[in-house]
Amino acid sequence: MASAPSGLDKDQIFGMAEQEMEYRVELFNKLTKTCFEKCIEKRYKESELNMGECSCVDRCVAKYWQVTSIVGQLLGSSRPPM
Repeated sequence: MASAPSGLDKDQIFGMAEQEMEYRVELFNKLTKTCFEKCIEKRYKESELNMGECSCVDRCVAKYWQVTSIVGQLLGSSRPPM
């Protein structure tokens, strides 16, 4: 059985995992809301996404993850933004 890193107890590890899960759910919800509002027409005409909506959602999600990654790297590196 592996020991907890840096002397953390089981409750602290579960608390950190819970915070991480909450962060990921919030990130997913923000991504979904942002890309839906940007890419999907307010008046549904079809039951499926059309080609333009699919392309828009693909680009939106890719950019959202790219920006999230860059911000995370900048916050983790403690260097000033470019």
